[in-house]
Amino acid sequence: MKTQRLLLIMAFALISGNSWAATSCSRANLTRCLDSACAINISSNPAARCQYCGTASAGEPKSGGMRAVSVGTSTKYNISEKDLKKAPTDPAERYAWAAKQCIKKVSGCTVDDVADVYDALIEQSCKAAGISAEMKTLAADAAKERTNSSCSSEISACLITDTRCGANFENCESNADFDKFFAACGVDATGCDEHISGIRENLIAARDNAFENAETLINNIVVAYQNARTNLLAKTKSQCTDNTGMEQCIENVCANNMINNCGAGFESERAMATQLCKFHQIACDTLN
Repeated sequence: MKTQRLLLIMAFALISGNSWAATSCSRANLTRCLDSACAINISSNPAARCQYCGTASAGEPKSGGMRAVSVGTSTKYNISEKDLKKAPTDPAERYAWAAKQCIKKVSGCTVDDVADVYDALIEQSCKAAGISAEMKTLAADAAKERTNSSCSSEISACLITDTRCGANFENCESNADFDKFFAACGVDATGCDEHISGIRENLIAARDNAFENAETLINNIVVAYQNARTNLLAKTKSQCTDNTGMEQCIENVCANNMINNCGAGFESERAMATQLCKFHQIACDTLN
């Protein structure tokens, strides 16, 4: 990372046509200048130098964006807020850009001075960024340990994914499959050891209940179809007994298929409708 930044600084400096005279360099002023671009809100964010001018892997800087803040008692060597608006957001490019600006502002300073003054500060800031990230992870893990509810929610969400038991536990009908997936989810749920046993019992009960309800639902559907068939058969036999089924069929054919609706003088139409409805008589003979 240091070599990459150094090459970028040299490229920017060569383009700008600076002359690096071997004169005295005020490293305090150079640091102040670099900080105005790389240490924004450093008092509340120790990782600022790493985030602004170190590496993108340190995460986004905290609120405050790219605006300038006062560094020290004098702003003579600070990069102006107007110029900061032109600063790159990529950390390596911003470092090189800031170095170019500060070599112009602080007389006698060179690329080597920038590296000597600032690389160690950036590395310290990157360590702070790493510690901060680790603390966030530990805090998140600690939060998971606080309640049985949070552990249960996390393990349940893990268990019912399509690649494990599934939403209806269809992939975990056997205890062996259930235990395999539950164990994997339990390992991922950091800090939930004391709740694991109770959570497993609850989820086993939920699985058994899901299968029991599914079987009950299927049985209810089967019974409903059986009742429907029985009722239809009883109704059909009744229509055969009083011949209402046949009569209703003839009336429907006359109304819907005959030009004169089997009216007076059109006995041939009624005779044709009667022939079309003969299947009723055949069905009744079969049932009887």
